[in-house]
Amino acid sequence: MSIETIYGQLQGLKSNQLKQLQRLYHQRLPGDCMITPEFAQRLAAISTEIDQPVCAYLNRRGQVIRVGVGTPHQTQIPPLELPRYGEGRLSGIRCLATQLESDPPRESAITAMAVQRLDVLVILTLTGGGFQRRGGGGTGYVREAYLAHLTLKSEAEPSGSLENPLAPIPYYLSPPLSLDALSQQDFLDLVDHLEAELQGEFIARTVDTKQDQVLLVGVKTDAIELRRFETGLTELARLVDTAGGVVLDTLRQKRSRLHPQTVVGSGKVQEIALTVQTLGASLVVFDRDLSPAQVRNLETQIGIRVVDRTELILDIFAQRAQSRAGKLQVELAQLEYSLPRLAGRGQAMSRLGGGIGTRGPGETKLETERRSIQQRISRLQQEVNQLQAHRSRLRQRRHHQDVPTLAIVGYTNAGKSTLLNVLTRSEIYAADQLFATLDPTSRRLTVPQAVTGEPLGVVLTDTVGFIHELPPALVDAFRATLEEVSDADGLLHVVDLSHLSWQGHIESVMKILAAMPITPGPALMLFNKIDQADRESLQFAQEEYPQAVFISAGSGLGLETLRQRIGQLVHYVNTLE
Repeated sequence: MSIETIYGQLQGLKSNQLKQLQRLYHQRLPGDCMITPEFAQRLAAISTEIDQPVCAYLNRRGQVIRVGVGTPHQTQIPPLELPRYGEGRLSGIRCLATQLESDPPRESAITAMAVQRLDVLVILTLTGGGFQRRGGGGTGYVREAYLAHLTLKSEAEPSGSLENPLAPIPYYLSPPLSLDALSQQDFLDLVDHLEAELQGEFIARTVDTKQDQVLLVGVKTDAIELRRFETGLTELARLVDTAGGVVLDTLRQKRSRLHPQTVVGSGKVQEIALTVQTLGASLVVFDRDLSPAQVRNLETQIGIRVVDRTELILDIFAQRAQSRAGKLQVELAQLEYSLPRLAGRGQAMSRLGGGIGTRGPGETKLETERRSIQQRISRLQQEVNQLQAHRSRLRQRRHHQDVPTLAIVGYTNAGKSTLLNVLTRSEIYAADQLFATLDPTSRRLTVPQAVTGEPLGVVLTDTVGFIHELPPALVDAFRATLEEVSDADGLLHVVDLSHLSWQGHIESVMKILAAMPITPGPALMLFNKIDQADRESLQFAQEEYPQAVFISAGSGLGLETLRQRIGQLVHYVNTLE
């Protein structure tokens, strides 16, 4: 905050009026005093002369740190500029505001107080406002005052509650007070009492400070079906859980088109900021990709980190990568994603420090020159090309040995790794998580030949799971891994039949496969987890996909049939050559 800068609605103000506003910065109130009659009357006189509300923001030492023309909502301090006092504290700033009408404070003013976690909000209603000024001048005086502050005591009277759909924020609003009565209140004693109350509540609800406390935000446009939208939010919540975060709640918005600056619009941003304060969230995750400018705008107005769906998936990949090749590809994807986002990431110019979106190789400090980042990307791309060439040689060796290769593909968490473990008696890591397996793994399997029934050796390769709208950064970085799919003789497409959106999963996988430079070989559809699927889904899938195999890798159902069908698939591939 620049000294003597006047914020807000300045159009039409004369130079002498601006100087009067700037002189407010030189005022200082006693530390234990809420407001003095002299300072209140000075605000009233300026507000009456310019015929607009005036807000003065003071710290606990009684110094004026910000002056604005407009309502508390119009002149509020951006969250990123507020002091960082921690969850159990107020911001250490009070707002003294004038109001030309004699009505009680509006809800927008109370909302601004909650978003900024102000110590108190004082509203001064005036006499001699716009009507008298337009009629020929006059000096404004304070008619009465209102005192508002946050509270956790539901029995406080009189009190109110912001109509936030997630969790109402309780606040205390005094009846009309005289200026003398307000100025005699002990400000520091009130603040100490409020913070003791907030600190007790914060300690009571703190469970695990190591986990990100996440607020999800979903935006539905006309191009998205309601079912797909809700399924996407459910999947986003699972991604947060996989990344190690805790979903506190979800905000939804329906728009005809996205807002270019903030995706959701100013009103919804205010609601998000208010909900963040209510729930104590440490991270906001959007259900779509955000531009660098949108992330900066949202973080400035909300006050905490904001990540999009791609950054969340990249974080999970950073946690899952075990091999050098996997870590190499993750780092490349993260750097390519972060390169256009290097400018303006918070006040510290860095996002290092732990939490979702900051793991893996870490984000390079933002003051690092873009050229050095691009040089690092170039080196990583060369290493990925070398990895690509190495895997190509391995595949050529298998082809020379005349060993058929089949790639196991499918939506993430469909059961690919579990299936490979059961068929080949391996111990690859498998869990009920999204992207539990990242690095491709190959194992040999013996199946009966289609014609003679004699043993036939094939190589099964477990690949990275697909997801709806797989981020382009991952597709580019993992091209060496995805070539395992393109160069395979055939595919085993695993589908989780127990999932409500299994049909959408098939569409997403087929879309990704169709976009590959080399068309993959023929695929055998495998419907997994049939013991967990409902009867209607099972019957529908059997009618729509009569050539598919229905199995349960977890309980061993249908595996012998699968081995025979794999032999038939290899025979069919050989007939095509």
